[in-house]
Amino acid sequence: MSTIGNAPSLESLAEQVSRLQAELEQVKANQPEDKLSMVVMSGDLDRQLAAFIIATGAAAMFEEVVMFFTFWATPALRDPKKNPPKKDLMARMFGWMLPKGAGKLKLSKMHMAGMGTGMMKGLMRKKGVMSLEQLMKQAAESGVKIYVCQMSMDLMGMTLDEMIDYPDLKPAGVAKFLAEAGTSKSTLFI
Repeated sequence: MSTIGNAPSLESLAEQVSRLQAELEQVKANQPEDKLSMVVMSGDLDRQLAAFIIATGAAAMFEEVVMFFTFWATPALRDPKKNPPKKDLMARMFGWMLPKGAGKLKLSKMHMAGMGTGMMKGLMRKKGVMSLEQLMKQAAESGVKIYVCQMSMDLMGMTLDEMIDYPDLKPAGVAKFLAEAGTSKSTLFI
């Protein structure tokens, strides 16, 4: 390499520019996508409301919103009008004990044998706040994707046949959620 005084040569500058371009491409490739990923684990009405309010709000901001329902959140996706296929005793017991759909969820606090939940739903109607079912419909219309934990469904004896009709509702495992979350700008746990 030849240099004039202390100035780098053209070859040296070209190498530096090439190295910087390669680093920039690597940084661009590792940038998170314009996406929100959310784990929804709670089956409490207030937490489900928060999850869907955040999801529908985020759908207006992010290019993509993904919700991963697991464990106690899963029964909220059951359709009360659908009759599931014949189940074994354990699956039937879970079916009896767990809420069947969003309309049967209870508050996490101040449930008061159903009075608190009823009061909250009445207050929401009075104040013009969307119900959980309406928020779910809005999420579907906004393109929010929902993945249901296959292991949770298996443990609780649930099948996709008894879930709500939702355009992007699919079974998935933890690997799918981790792949989604790994490329997201934001990840939430509710």
